[in-house]
Amino acid sequence: MRVLGADMAKYVLGIDQSTQGTKAILFDGEGALLARADRPHRQIVNDRGWVEHDPEEIYRNVVATVADVVARAGVDKGDIACVGISNQRETSLVWNADGTPCHNAIVWQDARATDVCERVAAAGMEEAVRERSGIRLSPYFPAAKLAWICEHVDGVARGLRAGKLRLGTVDAYLVYRLTHGESYKTDYSNASRTELFDIRGLAWDEGLCDAFGIPVAALPEVCDSDAPFGMTDFEGYLDAPIPIHAVMGDSHGALFGQGCLRPGMVKATYGTGSSVMMNVGESPVTSESGLVSSLAWKLGGKVSYVLEGNVNYTGAVVTWLKDDLGLIESAGETEELARVASERDQSYLVPAFSGLGAPYWDSAAVGVLYGMTRTTHRPEVVRAALDSIGYQITDVLRAMERDSGVSLGELRVDGGPTHNGYLMQFQSDIARVPVAVSPTEELSGMGVAYAAGCGMGIYDADRLFDGVERRVFRPKRDEAWSRSKYDGWRHAVSKALSETEERS
Repeated sequence: MRVLGADMAKYVLGIDQSTQGTKAILFDGEGALLARADRPHRQIVNDRGWVEHDPEEIYRNVVATVADVVARAGVDKGDIACVGISNQRETSLVWNADGTPCHNAIVWQDARATDVCERVAAAGMEEAVRERSGIRLSPYFPAAKLAWICEHVDGVARGLRAGKLRLGTVDAYLVYRLTHGESYKTDYSNASRTELFDIRGLAWDEGLCDAFGIPVAALPEVCDSDAPFGMTDFEGYLDAPIPIHAVMGDSHGALFGQGCLRPGMVKATYGTGSSVMMNVGESPVTSESGLVSSLAWKLGGKVSYVLEGNVNYTGAVVTWLKDDLGLIESAGETEELARVASERDQSYLVPAFSGLGAPYWDSAAVGVLYGMTRTTHRPEVVRAALDSIGYQITDVLRAMERDSGVSLGELRVDGGPTHNGYLMQFQSDIARVPVAVSPTEELSGMGVAYAAGCGMGIYDADRLFDGVERRVFRPKRDEAWSRSKYDGWRHAVSKALSETEERS
């Protein structure tokens, strides 16, 4: 890897603006992590379950975490070469030309725009949305959220007609604010998640925009993920501006941070929910198995596509055990309880607390604890909860194999639940694939920082991931055991699915 000379800047900054908070991460010229700083932001939830964030609070936290991480690292802020930004995907907002928001950001989890999707479907555009954008019509994506804001927030429709407003996702808002309005840009990964972007034509789709009532002229310019997005001094904190040299959605940043740069490589991020992504190369793969097609990124002028499946409840299942059932006091207890659970017990938990995501897409599915007997006690319920995470990830992996025609060689994983040795071994056993645990948790921020460093010529992408030591779990159980357990899971899922969605 080429290292900058002593007379040049030495450090690369990554900002990960996620659902729960903002992280700033600093890396040296070799790509080694020096320091991290975090600031949470409020989750604004009303009695209808609508979820919002304050864009001004988020922006203040972005600027503040940069100062925090530099102080923590004890480096000269004048030696920072560039910054990359990853963001919570699909969270959407509208703002004025001066950068002030017109309304709180509507968070990706928020489904208030269901009626917008029903209207688009009634107009006969549902299949066009899936075919052109690669994504099933859903209120979780920005197209419907932005349409809702345009229709329900005072003055927005009028401002759009006058050409005075900007529409976009959190990345575009942060780039706009950090450059004081000089750059109104997004990248290909984020654009591909909006349901407004033609993933084959690589441009905003006028027909889709018309269907949602979104003016194409109000949307940001779409740039390569490692393009120069503008210059920022973080509101005067830096003595001289530095380039924003990469932008990616958080899951795409994690894919890059995991080094999944070649077709067939797969990563799973275990968070509140989970994003499972497969790099499928230079051409999109249309899913027939309940997955979505998106752009991984466009780097160095070259596009890569992904298949992705999103699971609603993974780490959140452990939170449910702790906060709602009171079966555990901390997530750390789950591993030992799972290990002492009776092998005879055949209980399955299907955590469809807000429906089931990929590959089932059944919003009316209900949670089920199936197969209980007198052998089902606290350890068995805890184990069933952990196992449900592994089963759901396996559902997505098997759909990926069917759609891509590629047999998985390895699953690279990250996120808090990957510290659970029982879960990682179970994941390997049930999916029949080696599971490689990342030594770093900050994959989204690291990935986008690495992309920025590569774009600046600081890092060499071909050598950047050499020598990464991952903890690898390999299948220990035989295939007959795995097949029997997975068949039981599929039967339990059939009990959770709504009648219209029930399948074998």
